[in-house]
Amino acid sequence: QPQLVESGGGLVQPGGSLRLSCDASGFRLDYYAIGWFRQAPGKEREGVACISSGGGSTTYADSVKGRFTMSRDNAKLTAYLQMNSLKPEDTANYYCAARYGTSCRYWSGYDYWGQGTLVTVSS
Repeated sequence: QPQLVESGGGLVQPGGSLRLSCDASGFRLDYYAIGWFRQAPGKEREGVACISSGGGSTTYADSVKGRFTMSRDNAKLTAYLQMNSLKPEDTANYYCAARYGTSCRYWSGYDYWGQGTLVTVSS
């Protein structure tokens, strides 16, 4: 039963940092590109970051470039999203997702999804 479980969300002040984790089970994580998505209340889900199956390439939304960094440790079956210089507009429920294959050129075609972890950026 393929599963993804996010953790690390919480309340942080503007300018602060959080590190999200995505733990995989039930499938070979190293065969999948991993993406992070977010959905703010009343808004559509948007892609945030993606990392290739081997961890060699990353893709970021323009809104988070220079602030967020994605990484993965396939041996630990875990992907990460390091979020720095957080802004109130980053407030959202963050989801990780797995897409079979290597690359991250599109924000679609993901096979498995986690349940999300809430990030709130507020003073």
